[in-house]
Amino acid sequence: MKKTLYPLKFQPILKDKIWGGKKLKTLLNKASDLSDMGESWEISDVDGDTSIVSNGALKEQSLKTLLETYKGDLIGEKNYKVFGNKFPLLIKFIDAKEDLSIQLHPNDELAAKRHNSFGKTEMWYVMQADEDANLIVGFNQEMTSEKYLKHLENKTLTEILNFDKAKTGDTYFIDVGRVHAIGAGVMLAEIQQTSDVTYRVYDWDRVDNEGNERELHNDLAIDAFNFDMPDDYRVDYQKLKNTSNAMVSCPYFTTNFLHVTDLVLKSNTKDSFVIYICVEGEVTIETETSLDIIKQGETLLIPAVLNHYKITSSNAKLLEVYV
Repeated sequence: MKKTLYPLKFQPILKDKIWGGKKLKTLLNKASDLSDMGESWEISDVDGDTSIVSNGALKEQSLKTLLETYKGDLIGEKNYKVFGNKFPLLIKFIDAKEDLSIQLHPNDELAAKRHNSFGKTEMWYVMQADEDANLIVGFNQEMTSEKYLKHLENKTLTEILNFDKAKTGDTYFIDVGRVHAIGAGVMLAEIQQTSDVTYRVYDWDRVDNEGNERELHNDLAIDAFNFDMPDDYRVDYQKLKNTSNAMVSCPYFTTNFLHVTDLVLKSNTKDSFVIYICVEGEVTIETETSLDIIKQGETLLIPAVLNHYKITSSNAKLLEVYV
């Protein structure tokens, strides 16, 4: 007999990175012995990194097993018809003590052909940024493949990249084919398609503890670039309290900003799961049969079959995500 679905928490999957830092421990309370923790994968169905439930009667079950068991009740009937037994989103927190590599991601067609994977459309929400921290998104001038390759060959790539100063609340939509990098001193929440395919084009000439440079993927990357993209990556959004404010809506996910200062009643009629990512403060999320508290740096998945719930807080900020 199947157990009744309820709001699900998952064990974070923590990643040691050459550019990682301490903020996931000190600011988001991620317990780990990793020295350079760069990423906390909050909800993942990437092969080899499938999330495990950490609360309630389904504790210790994998997200993959849940999807195979509950199907549309978990993610929505329309989503199940599209994605089957593959959860469509990967939710992360990222802490960059040093600059990440300059990179981009392939679209669905290229990713399927080369890697048997989804593409990697993503968005960023900056949770904390040091005084002079930057994000790199796009180019600072009109670009062609010929001009790009000339700068790559001459090791002057940084001269043509767009640097934006980062501050809390800044939100960016990173479409496939757009060059980008998270700069040193930035901690952010990332929402993306379920994919771990990244084309690294420049890594600041750094080496690991054994003197080895990380692999670059320039032969693959040149076909993945979209040099004709408009500069529409910055996301402007309202911040009205106790209501869902639209941030990003694309074929792969919709994300809203929700600043809770009171009681918010939610009715889910979307035929989709809903993920809440707490980016500031803490909230209580209550259904007819459950009560959960999520704090800054925690994530909760509301199964599609749960249509009504309450969110309460005196002061908390959430990202509300569904497909």
